[in-house]
Amino acid sequence: MSKATSINLFSLKTPQMRAFHLTWLAFFVCFFAWFAVAPLMPVIKTEFGLSKDQIANINIAAVAVTILIRLLVGPLCDKYGPRKTYTALLVLGAIPVLGIALAQSYAGFLFFRLAIGAIGASFVITQYHTSVMFAPNVVGTANAAAAGWGNAGGGVTQTLMPLVLAAVLTFGVEQTLGWRLSMIVPGVLMLIVAVLYWKYTQDCPEGNYKELREKGVEIESGKKGGLAVFLAASANYRVWMLFVTYGACFGIEIFIHNIAASYYVDKFQLDLKSAGLAAGSFGLLALFARALGGILSDRIARLKGLDGRTLLLFALMIGEGLGLLWFSSADSVALAVVAMLAFGLCTHMACGATYALVPFIDRKSLGGVAGIIGAGGNVGAVAAGFVMKGAHGDIVQTFTILGSAVVLSSLCAIAVRFSQEHKTREEALYQQAVAERASAMPATPAAAMEPG
Repeated sequence: MSKATSINLFSLKTPQMRAFHLTWLAFFVCFFAWFAVAPLMPVIKTEFGLSKDQIANINIAAVAVTILIRLLVGPLCDKYGPRKTYTALLVLGAIPVLGIALAQSYAGFLFFRLAIGAIGASFVITQYHTSVMFAPNVVGTANAAAAGWGNAGGGVTQTLMPLVLAAVLTFGVEQTLGWRLSMIVPGVLMLIVAVLYWKYTQDCPEGNYKELREKGVEIESGKKGGLAVFLAASANYRVWMLFVTYGACFGIEIFIHNIAASYYVDKFQLDLKSAGLAAGSFGLLALFARALGGILSDRIARLKGLDGRTLLLFALMIGEGLGLLWFSSADSVALAVVAMLAFGLCTHMACGATYALVPFIDRKSLGGVAGIIGAGGNVGAVAAGFVMKGAHGDIVQTFTILGSAVVLSSLCAIAVRFSQEHKTREEALYQQAVAERASAMPATPAAAMEPG
């Protein structure tokens, strides 16, 4: 069986589509759990008497460890396959999600928040799995849609967790116990999805890596082993250019997830539910915006090839940076939300456009490429956290600095260039995928999602 040349959304008959739907679902649940405590921070801040400096440390901890784990899981996918890697991450990641309910001090809470950050590496596995399942003509769309729908978990958690807490409080428990009981929801969801992932997915269209290797079948990515793949990826300058761009788009995205609810509470005196709804609207853009970035990248590639993909990424990052500067100057709730949605649209689309490029950087080092670039997102988030800490919690100053940095980092997108030989090889694979799709039975319009 070969890679899928179309995306039949309402079908679970093929391993490609089962992987597509379960990998975005797994990422959704992980993202939900990753930021489940963020909208509850106004309550937690009061319980532990947290200072601005301590809150900044918590926000940094939430994304710091993800850098290391993202670097590791890419090569692990190459070695053990995305099925085993994702299942293990879901099971192990549920432990600190449930365990944070036991925190009794700032130090204990910081420790669990740091450990929870590991599940942010789920993104890399999602992008890896869709990359090996879908052909060049739709892989950008598949990557962006799966990641975008998964990212929406960050928006849902901003809206849903305050409601979960409110529901728990109706049973007469105190807030100090209520937020702890609320964390059972994301932890249990992770364990349920772990079972589904193990049972219903496989590593690639042909089967699972372990069985394929035992039969002597050559695997497109990772045949040399995890470390070799990682080293090959790290020697490619294009990887580091996209490392920077991803830090400037996804890094900003997860930074906003961490501070948005508290920002609306502190600056505009909104209550917890209203702040959650305002903050959640940013994350919910991922339902379509990230996919739109991938779809546009695939469409432009039909006309302009790989150079068109890089040009789109450049334009989206310029829009993101300018929009963030606008957001920093907003002086009313309505204007702040409009500005947030405007720069958020460009931010999510830029994330999709970045990972629409990832499968074409180095096919033989896919896990390493995906892992390093994915880690760049968390480096960006950590850097944003330190900027906020350096600005002594001044969020307006922080957003102004970050907006300017995003505009500058857009130059790295333009710096990504490919040799004529590379372009010719990728164009041949693209046309092969188009021909395979044309020869296959066409999907019904209602069930297909593809660029063209």
